[in-house]
Amino acid sequence: MKTLRYRTARAAVCAALALALAGCASQDGMIASEAEPEAPLPAAIALASKMGNGINLGNTMEAYGRPKLGTEAAVADYETFWGQPATTRGIVAYFKKAGFDTLRIPVAWTNTMAFEDGSFEIGSAYLDRVGEIVGYALAEGMYAIVNDHWDGGWWGMFGSKDEAVREKAMELYVAMWRQIAERYKDYPGALIFESANEELGNRLNDADIASDSGALSEDERYLAVNAINQAFVDTVRASGGGNADRFLLIAGYDADIDKTSDGRFSMPADPAKDRLLVSVHYYEPSDYCVNTSVGHWGTKDEYARMNALFKKMTKFTKAGYGVVVGEYGVSLRKDGSLKDNTLDFIGNLLDNCDVYGYCPVLWDCSSLYKRADLGVIGEDVASLFSGRSLAARGGKSEDDIGVAARMSLGSALANAVNPPSVAADSALAWIMYNSGDWGAAYSVGDTYNPSSKSDGLVATDAPVAGAGSYRVALDFTGTASGFASGVGFAAIGIANGERLFPGYVIDIKRILINGQPYEMGGRPYTTSDDGICTRVNLYNSWVMKIPDGARVSGGEGKSVSACVLEKELGKVMTISIDFEYRPR
Repeated sequence: MKTLRYRTARAAVCAALALALAGCASQDGMIASEAEPEAPLPAAIALASKMGNGINLGNTMEAYGRPKLGTEAAVADYETFWGQPATTRGIVAYFKKAGFDTLRIPVAWTNTMAFEDGSFEIGSAYLDRVGEIVGYALAEGMYAIVNDHWDGGWWGMFGSKDEAVREKAMELYVAMWRQIAERYKDYPGALIFESANEELGNRLNDADIASDSGALSEDERYLAVNAINQAFVDTVRASGGGNADRFLLIAGYDADIDKTSDGRFSMPADPAKDRLLVSVHYYEPSDYCVNTSVGHWGTKDEYARMNALFKKMTKFTKAGYGVVVGEYGVSLRKDGSLKDNTLDFIGNLLDNCDVYGYCPVLWDCSSLYKRADLGVIGEDVASLFSGRSLAARGGKSEDDIGVAARMSLGSALANAVNPPSVAADSALAWIMYNSGDWGAAYSVGDTYNPSSKSDGLVATDAPVAGAGSYRVALDFTGTASGFASGVGFAAIGIANGERLFPGYVIDIKRILINGQPYEMGGRPYTTSDDGICTRVNLYNSWVMKIPDGARVSGGEGKSVSACVLEKELGKVMTISIDFEYRPR
């Protein structure tokens, strides 16, 4: 075992070597002349390495069938409600043989909990079934993670305007974990409890269950997240037995690396020493990882972004906490095939985890690994994961694994290239677009990225030289569907607009959809999220309040809105927008 300080020194040596081999001359740190004395790693950090690579039992025990099935249906009806087969020992053995050493088991506990009536009791058969699946994993020599996963959005009760509802939410949460902890307290230490999924954060304001939710500010949400995680630790530890020192996985804010690294997020106090890990997810960029709209990945900026975010989580390992990347993955194309660069994305992510000692857990719902027939989507995928198993690496030292991973990261970054960009002294206008079904997209985000687009899409972008009239357009007829289905997000962006033309407004003069004039449903406004890119939202349902300093022009008599397009636009084959850009 190595100390954290020695790992840091070794990492600097490996980084310098990787940069040199990749043809890069610069070094960003001093290299220690000799190793620090050895000492044991904190137990939670050592555990993350022992957990190897993991896989999620996705869309199974967290399948939310409660609205249709009620709370007293057969457990198998919930388990298969989202189309996955019932889990067998053979399926779990298949995961283990494929190279996975950890099984994450997402669960929707309120499927069998009539909490609206004040009953917080989880169905005994449901608890038994989850315990049975955990047993499958333990019997295969795997670690198992159990959480409460979305669960119909009851978490939004924490954001209710009614204090009594907020108190009921905490009562429900504590009662849930009291039962889970009690039922499994004598299970071996290879069972890990996880406090939540992605719900601890903005989703505390979800209105799925509590229609008046949305009362919490961001600061208040951070305070609530910290309180919920503390209640989780206190409840589990109070149950005794094996839970007195069981490893616990603490859900980060939105499971997002940037938000979890924010100083407002804090790890809970724990009477057990070195028994806490933190969980984050990685689905960036979302149009590639989650949606079907973008089919390729791998610009230099995308590699660098991933590398930087994974390094950011060393904030927690330096403090003695293990890190689990509880979900990551790349969605398939609409035809069920792998997207371009899927193996590059996953390989780079796994290399980052090897460098820093994190445990990565693949999100899979029979997409890569087919549970019904115990098959895999391709031999390249099978080889990638089987080669990362603990068994396959039995003869390799931690140092060897880290050196190889850093060299791979350095080589991948050095060989990646960026798409055409906008120079700092230039400006360019374009339409950011996501279709309503997230199946078509073009350069969403304040940084212009023409490579982030659906295959076959043709964009008309406009260099901006100053005040004048401009046209931007998108043509979806060459995409797989031949159209964009409605709109999920849209905006006009002008790269470097705030820098070069501060105070200018975008005055929309005409919108044509499929060649026909379209009348806006409100007055658009000009603003900027980052102080660099000028933006006019066309459809942005996430805007709850028009920002201070919004610049408005034209459209008198209509209310200012971030949604001047209707969500249900139908089939959008083409969209073009004429606008004037001028001082306010």
